[in-house]
Amino acid sequence: MTEPVTPVLREMRWWDIDPVLELEKDLFPEDAWSRGMFWSELAHSRGPGATRRYVVAEDGGRIVGYAGLAAAGAVGDVQTIAVAREQWGTGLGARLLTELLRAATAFDCAEVMLECRVDNVRARKLYERFGFEAIGVRRGYYQPGNVDALVMRLTTASGSGSAPGATSEQGTEIHG
Repeated sequence: MTEPVTPVLREMRWWDIDPVLELEKDLFPEDAWSRGMFWSELAHSRGPGATRRYVVAEDGGRIVGYAGLAAAGAVGDVQTIAVAREQWGTGLGARLLTELLRAATAFDCAEVMLECRVDNVRARKLYERFGFEAIGVRRGYYQPGNVDALVMRLTTASGSGSAPGATSEQGTEIHG
């Protein structure tokens, strides 16, 4: 019996867009991002003026997760986190979120914001473990279905170098 291989996190690149789109459409068929949306985000992820950080989780050459953060001034915004169903419960969602919080620290963000479907209990529990607090609701944010979004915020510990909840091993499927 062989030990399971832990997916490797690495920077998302343009050649990852098609496999990411496959996972996106599987997990979020009602409101999947388009190819153009990912291209636009990646266009802002490199170079001295970069304001985005996107990562993928790769397992045996296959993309099994991805996540992205946008930074604007002192505020970071979790754009998306997704984990393949067969990876749920493995801690991959926590690893991806930890990577985004590291990026927020590198971007000198004083706080990190996100939206989470009010009915996505797994995601909410993950975010709460990391110290995110609910600060509001966006009515009918997710379409179709008019599902509300819970707006959550984490005030970062400037210069601490570690993210709250970073040792957590529970995985999840999240889409913000």
